[in-house]
Amino acid sequence: MSDSVARELGRESAGTSARVLVTMIALLTVGGAVWLDLIDVSPGLIAGIALLAIAISAVFSAIEIVEAYEKRALTVFGEYRRPLDPGIHLVPPFVSRAYRFDMRTQTMDVPRQEAITGDNSPVTADAVVYIKVMDAKRAFLEVDDYKNAVSNLAQTTLRAALGDMELDETLSQREKINERIRRELEGPTDEWGVRVEAVEVREVNPSPEVQSAMEQQTAAERRRRAMILEAEGERRSAIERAEGDKQSNIIEAQGEKQSQILEAQGDSISTVLRAKSAESMGERAIIERGMESLEEIGTSPSTTYVLPQELTSLLSRYGNHLTDGVGGDGPSLESLDFDAETQELLGLDDIDAIATGNGAGDMDFEMETADIERDAADE
Repeated sequence: MSDSVARELGRESAGTSARVLVTMIALLTVGGAVWLDLIDVSPGLIAGIALLAIAISAVFSAIEIVEAYEKRALTVFGEYRRPLDPGIHLVPPFVSRAYRFDMRTQTMDVPRQEAITGDNSPVTADAVVYIKVMDAKRAFLEVDDYKNAVSNLAQTTLRAALGDMELDETLSQREKINERIRRELEGPTDEWGVRVEAVEVREVNPSPEVQSAMEQQTAAERRRRAMILEAEGERRSAIERAEGDKQSNIIEAQGEKQSQILEAQGDSISTVLRAKSAESMGERAIIERGMESLEEIGTSPSTTYVLPQELTSLLSRYGNHLTDGVGGDGPSLESLDFDAETQELLGLDDIDAIATGNGAGDMDFEMETADIERDAADE
């Protein structure tokens, strides 16, 4: 006998016992009064007591009190009459019975089931089913014990669902099992006036041998992932080191390039400065050499003088300077400048500023020119 049937029988027995108890108390009270000679015994008295007991029993039998969370199915002489809603009801006494139905959501435990999955792996599983009585009349007339019927149907459906799935699916797709059981239960339970609100599979456990193999597989998978992560970390570290070396080489090459550029610029400036200095010094040397030649000619006894063309050109060029240099009022001796193309090629526009800053180069050349003028004046 199921627990639900036992509870229903207990409730009905409690109601019957209450009626019998009240009747027995009334009869014992009258019997005690007669035995103590408190009242005289007569056939009329006995008939009155019997009628009183029957009336009391009839009153208790005719009253049905239905709780707020339940409904009752009323039968008279074994024939179904009507459902009794929550409240107090008057029913035919002695010939009627009321069957209780709890209208709240009820929880049913599905016993643990053993099944073989689609890939021949033994498993055990249990579940919980939530049901609610929607129609007390159909639950009374269409099925003997709706709770026992729902439980048995859920057990067979659970075993069938596990048998149609592979082991990995039974462990990872419980929602699929829940949905299938609920869908399989909906049709029959609707005929019984019962609605299946939810089904939850609580546990699916493989056999100990399969569980041990799964644990080893999980450990191997974790080791594999750890190795992959370690290799990925090493690869990223190597990439970062290579990228750092690359950037270092680029910066070093750029530094060498800048150094070479600066060195080339320095050589160019030095070359230009030497060229300018050589130009000024060359003209000075020619003048000095010409002066020595004139001095030698002056000491010669010959009266005929032959002058080189270069010397006459220099004398015509610097004659005024030499003549005025003696008096101290002549123009200063200046070196010739490079043409525009040569200045652009060598970058001479900024050479003075780069080499000495703020026209220091021109000052050096002017100082050299002043030296030439002073030497010429002394001679």
